[in-house]
This record gives sequence, structure tokens and C-alpha cells, in this order.
Amino acid sequence: MKGLVKVVATVFVMVVAVFSVFFIESTNNKKSAEQTIDEWQVLWTDHFDPGMTVEQLEKENDWINVRSDNKALARPEGAVSQWVRIKAPVNSEGKAILFKKIYGYDIIAKQGDHKIYESHREYKYGVNVVLLPSDSINKEDPIYLGIRSPVRIGIQSEVYVGDFYKLHNMYVKNSLSDFIIGSSLMFIAFTMLICAIFLNSEYAATWVSLCLVILSCGFIMITYSSFLYSTYGEYGSIYVILFDLSLFILLPSFSFFFEKVIGSGYRSLIRKFRTFQIGYSLLCTALMLINIFTHNHIYDLYRIASATLLGLIMMVQFIILITTAIFYAKRGSKEALIFSVGFAIFAVLGLGELFWFYLKAEYYDLFLWKWGVVSFLISLIVIMGKRFARNHEQIVEYSRQLEMFNNELQRSEKMEIISELAASVAHEVRNPLQVTRGFLQLLSEKNSSSNQLYLNMALDELDRAALIITDFLTFAKPEAGKVTTLNVLEEFIHIEGILMPLVNLQGGKITVHIPSDLHIRGSSSKFKQAFINIIKNSIEALDVDGEIEIWAHGDNGKVYIHIKDNGEGMDPGVLARLGEPYFSNKTKGTGLGLMVTFRIIEVMQGKISFTSTKGVGTEVCVSFPSVII
Repeated sequence: MKGLVKVVATVFVMVVAVFSVFFIESTNNKKSAEQTIDEWQVLWTDHFDPGMTVEQLEKENDWINVRSDNKALARPEGAVSQWVRIKAPVNSEGKAILFKKIYGYDIIAKQGDHKIYESHREYKYGVNVVLLPSDSINKEDPIYLGIRSPVRIGIQSEVYVGDFYKLHNMYVKNSLSDFIIGSSLMFIAFTMLICAIFLNSEYAATWVSLCLVILSCGFIMITYSSFLYSTYGEYGSIYVILFDLSLFILLPSFSFFFEKVIGSGYRSLIRKFRTFQIGYSLLCTALMLINIFTHNHIYDLYRIASATLLGLIMMVQFIILITTAIFYAKRGSKEALIFSVGFAIFAVLGLGELFWFYLKAEYYDLFLWKWGVVSFLISLIVIMGKRFARNHEQIVEYSRQLEMFNNELQRSEKMEIISELAASVAHEVRNPLQVTRGFLQLLSEKNSSSNQLYLNMALDELDRAALIITDFLTFAKPEAGKVTTLNVLEEFIHIEGILMPLVNLQGGKITVHIPSDLHIRGSSSKFKQAFINIIKNSIEALDVDGEIEIWAHGDNGKVYIHIKDNGEGMDPGVLARLGEPYFSNKTKGTGLGLMVTFRIIEVMQGKISFTSTKGVGTEVCVSFPSVII
């Protein structure tokens, strides 16, 4: 709900800002003009004759008075053109006159016996901007405009009178924003298309569709501007073709981008609609080519398909996309929410202008939509950037996991080699050690007391070597032992009894808090061996008045056993190497104890983790699958 409120608030602010810009622009236009003409007369004719003289026009009696706020006159049946009579205002001598918007394919301007302006267009674009220079106008005679157009026709704005250079600047400034925005979009799109070369096929399709959307919008903005046709009218037919092709490319590209980034919608509605749009765009393109080669013989059919029907399809598309985007946004999609904000701005302006366009019987030129396009394209670029950022994060995460898996693989390979080596060495060395110990024991029984000390030391070292070999065998074959159901509390009662004398010698204490209903599967002897190794390490790390806490609990099918001491602790470098072969931070340690512990816990399907702070202590957490009895 909060997201929807933000969308509505943003749309409202943007609409107010756009209309403020429009109001300021209109105010500046009036400041640039010294006078305005808001009344003229119109004469409808059933044929267009540029050769009609002012004298002939003056004899006509069917002139209709028109005001600037009522420009869209109903065309009489059979009328193909109109003449407009404008009285030159007082003090207009030496002043230029600007007609900001005239609908017509052929236009001629006369004053007295002089023709002061003429324009003839073979292509179907009827919006004209006409600036009559000051040296061709006098204040005595009215100005006559002859206009021919089968569709929209007539003067559609106030007529401005003033200094030629001020009116020319106003004329340029009003069209400059279209060129700046359109050219910027085209430059961005071409740059992005170059970048698409370096993308893989999965992302390239979405990226190219966004480029086509931006590029099409840039072409539409530039080729929709009347300034281009009025200034470089000789290329007008090319501008019209580019405008139509851009529109045909924009709509399916837009739907494709939405489908890839947001989703295909309810029952793949967006995908189906996009397929329909591609087919319809191809149909319109075919009609356009036929119309070109037949010299506008099917123009009426083409206009219905490419303007009237296509406008309705655009309205349907806007409604479907914004509805689908809101649906996905409510389901938690951030991309859909961003799309909704940008598209809402565009849809409010675009739909509003389309409705107004049809309401005014097409006597309206769309202009607010370009600000909606800019806002919407910004949201599309933000969505694409957000997606690339997320993909980058995923790549970093995958790289981290790959490195971790690689390290684990190397560790497994090392462990496998060590296991095979340990089993081989233990098997080969144990027998001669046992034989040697037997002979030394016989000698100690028959030897004098002076050599007894040395023989006892040799026997102790042989026993220590035997323990190391036993650790090797346990590491190499940790599955040895009888597997039964173990009561964790009972096992730790035995472990506590074994280690209590060692704890007392260190001046510390052990506290055990374990519920009696925790059970796991495993070998009792191996379980004791693993935890004796862990707790012995904690005991050896204690100072005077040290304490070891042992507690356990069950959760989500697991039994968690914690062993925490307040000993000397370990720094991160030592902590990271725990369990590595032959690594130990003890003076006489071999590292085999923790290696064996890790293997025993691994075979029992358990996991072990260490947390430690230097000078504070260490905590070990071991988890096993629980058994319910």
C-alpha cells in the first residue's frame, strides 16, 4: 500500500511539473510577441486554386468568423481546402508574423497582388510552422492563406506579431527540446548497442530490446517535430517513413523487454500480445511499402492501420502492461515497482493525450508524452542497471562458493592421500614395533636396576608411537566401532569422569548441563575419543581458575553440543587452519588429535565449528542428527 501511495504521489508531482513547464513556455511565447491575433475569417472551397486573386476572394460572401479558441471547424461536405483572411493588426508595419501551427499539405500566403509564401508537400505530414518576414508585410491589406488538406486543416494556434528575430528565436526554442532529448536518446541507444557485443546471448536480447526502445523513442521525438519539416522540408518523406518505422519497432520491443525483465503476465498474456504486435507491425510495414510504391493510392487504408487502429492498440498495451506491473509489484518485485512508477508517469501523460487527441477529432498535437517517455526510459535504465548489479553480486557469490568448493576438494584429495598413507604406514610399522617392545620387556625383566630407567623410557616412547599409529588408523578408518543409539548425557558423564583429574591438575573446573532426552547414532568409543580430544585442548588452554562449560540442546531434528572455555583463545590465522594435517599450535603436538576428531564427527554425519577470540576463549559447536526414542 505504501508503495502504491508513493507511485501516485510521484505521478502527481511529475504531472504538475510538466504542466508548470508548459505554462511557463506559453507565458514566454506571449512575452516574445508584441501582439497576438485571435480572430480571422475562413472560406471553404471544393477545389484548391493557388491562382485565385485577392479580388476574386473578396467577392466571396461565405466567409465564416473564427476565434482562436474555436479552431476545429466542421468541414462542409465536398470541401477540400479553405482560405483564411487575417486583418493585419494596427502598428504591424515592419513586423513579422508567426503562425505557430497550421494543418495543411499545400499552403500559399498572399497580400494584395503579392505572393509572400508558398509550400507544397508530397508526403503526408500536415503540421506547418510559417514565419512571414517583416519586409513582405504591410499594414494596409489583409493577409490571405490558402490551405489544402484532406484531413486536419486550418490555423491551430494564436497568430503572433512582433520583431522577426524574437519570433524566430521563440520558434526555434519551442522545437529545441525535442532535438536535444531525441538526439540524446539516440546517442545513448547507439552506445548501448555497441556494448551489447560483449554480452552473452541471455542478456543481449533484453539489452538490445531496451536499446531499440530508446532508439525508437529518439527517432519519434525528432521526426514528430514540425521544426524539422519546416526547416528541411525536402527530406520530409524520409522523416515520415522513419517515424512510422520507429513506432512499429517500439511497441513489440517494449513488450519484449517487459516480458524478459518483469514477466509474461497472467497466462502469458504479454507474450501473446507481443506476438500479435509483431504481426501487426509487419502488416503496417507492408502497407507502408505498398503505399509508397503506389504513390499514396492506399493512403486512407494505411492511415487507419498506422494511426487510428495503432493508437487504440497502444492504449490497450498501456493498460495491460501497467496492470501486470502493479500485479508483480504487489508480489514483491522491485523491478516491477520501479517500472510501475516510470510507466505510471508515461501512461498518465500518454493515455491522457491520446484520449484528448481523439476527443478533439485529431486536432491536437501530442507533446506531453515526450516528458513521460524520458521519465519512463530512466526507470527502464534503472531496472536494467539493477539487474546487472544483482547479476554481478551473484557472480561474486558464485566465485566465492567456487573457491570454497575448490578448497574443499583440495582438502578432500589431501585427506584421501593421507588416509591411504596412514593405513599403509600403520600396518607396516605396528608389527615391528610390537616385536621390539616384546624384546625390550623381556630385557627389562632380566636386566639390572641400573639400566631399568632407560628401558622404561624406551617402552614409554614405543607406547607413544603406538598411540600415534592408533590415531593414524582411526583417521584412515574412522568407521571402525560398533554403531548404536547413544544417550548424550550418559556419554558425557563418562567423559567428565575421565577428564576431571586432568582439569583439577590445571586448577579449573567443568560444568555440564545436558538434558537426558538427547540421543544420536554412533560409536560410543569414537564419540568419547572425539570429545576427549576437544575438551583436552580446552583444558590445556586454561589458566588458573579456568572454566569449561558444556551444554546441549535439540532443535529441528539436530542435537547441538557446545563446549566453551575461557582460556587463551586463538587468532583468526590459527582458527582457519584447525584440522589441517600436521598443524598444531602446541610445542609437541602433531595435529593428529583434531584430524581424528574431524573425521569421527564427519563419519557420524555431524558438523563442527569453532569461534574464538584471542585472550577471551574458544567455543566449539558440534551438531549431529538426533534420534527419537
